[in-house]
Amino acid sequence: MKELKTDIRVGDCLDVLKEFPDNFFDLIVTSPPYADSRTKTYGGVKPDKYVKWFLPRSEQFLRVLKPSGTFILNIKERVVSGERHTYVIELIMEMRKQGWLWTEEFIWHKKNCHPGKWPNRFRDAWERCLQFNKTKNFNMYQESVMVPMGDWANKRLKNLGENDVIRFNSRAGSGFGKNISNWIGRTMAYPTNVLHLPTETSNRNHSATFPKTLPSWFIKLFTREYDWVLDPFAGAGTTCEAAYELRRNSAGIEIIPEYAEMAQKRIPEVEYLIAEKRAKYA
Repeated sequence: MKELKTDIRVGDCLDVLKEFPDNFFDLIVTSPPYADSRTKTYGGVKPDKYVKWFLPRSEQFLRVLKPSGTFILNIKERVVSGERHTYVIELIMEMRKQGWLWTEEFIWHKKNCHPGKWPNRFRDAWERCLQFNKTKNFNMYQESVMVPMGDWANKRLKNLGENDVIRFNSRAGSGFGKNISNWIGRTMAYPTNVLHLPTETSNRNHSATFPKTLPSWFIKLFTREYDWVLDPFAGAGTTCEAAYELRRNSAGIEIIPEYAEMAQKRIPEVEYLIAEKRAKYA
């Protein structure tokens, strides 16, 4: 069995990534500091300056990503003076000029989000996961994230009508055709681009960790074993931990030394947990 590599480095990814060769990573998945967010931790970047701050870094991402690779950016707008700021939309447009293809947008639905309201809006319960690519021919392993068909299949496929066994266009005029009978006998289906994942995390020592299930899902979708995964805003190392569990090599870059040290310590813990599971089910 090949040896896995996990490379945690301290510094600004803008500088550290220059140490990596061109076309090296198969997947980049990250959640950078949001605009003017957690200023006591990361210093904060004002919404009006966010695009200018991010673009030199995304230029490095473009360089180190393989032509067959994918970049997943978990990001969210913030409210400024009572309205949504447009820095995410502006960033998408500028990244397209930089050479990126904005291929898809996934929505992370935080299904356990606690209640809340403000005078002019309700609690945010979702975040964007933007997919960018260098080329249209990128690796994607859709079968690895298939989900059980569910109870609806038993009910819907039990009694098929005459329009269910042909490619029948929707009466609503949507233009979408379907043949329901194609799903007979299938136990698994492809998911949608809405990911219903809770916000719980095993790491309580970092102010902005996302759940390990989030990077794990994209790692399974866009990589194979021993491919290289990068998180240029690694935080406490959630992405690297997920990559290790899925037998991928990974690199994490974190500007705060304490968090980088925290990330480095997580990998031996993961190795121990995997060994424990293997012993249990041997």
